[in-house]
Amino acid sequence: MRAPRVALPTIAGEPPADLALHGPLGHQPALWAAFARLYGTLWSRGVLDHPTKEVARLRNARVTGCGYCRNVRFERARRDGLSEDLVEQIDDGFDASTLSARFKLVIRYTDAFLVDPAGIAAALQDEMRREFRAEQIVELTAGLALFMGFSKIAVVLGTVPESMPVMVIPTPS
Repeated sequence: MRAPRVALPTIAGEPPADLALHGPLGHQPALWAAFARLYGTLWSRGVLDHPTKEVARLRNARVTGCGYCRNVRFERARRDGLSEDLVEQIDDGFDASTLSARFKLVIRYTDAFLVDPAGIAAALQDEMRREFRAEQIVELTAGLALFMGFSKIAVVLGTVPESMPVMVIPTPS
């Protein structure tokens, strides 16, 4: 059963400038602002490249079923080379795709994080340590927690219309 839609709020009679505030999150603008600051820090002050974070975010969206997350693309990852053709391959058949070995590793790590974080295989952990520095793994893992948390909020509160188009938006900062 789908979650009921919540009326689109306005703030002081005007639609909010932030796309996320057009849904239920608009009922808690201070909470959303705090989350946006944390999320912006992850994206603007990180040590991990934007396309890698975006691959993890989009894989999370596909696994959790978040329509908002699935249909939004961050501009910096796009500018840094994550084309729509590559995004389309972040799907269940990714192993046979033309995605780079790095992106495939991130998808496997994302899936393990989402399904059984305590059970991530030693071989996968070793592969991650060979590909990424410790601070990059920490950033990716923290990002996954944020991606999953936000997507669960969006899914439960029913924030996305079925017809939401794919759109490129500014990278959070």
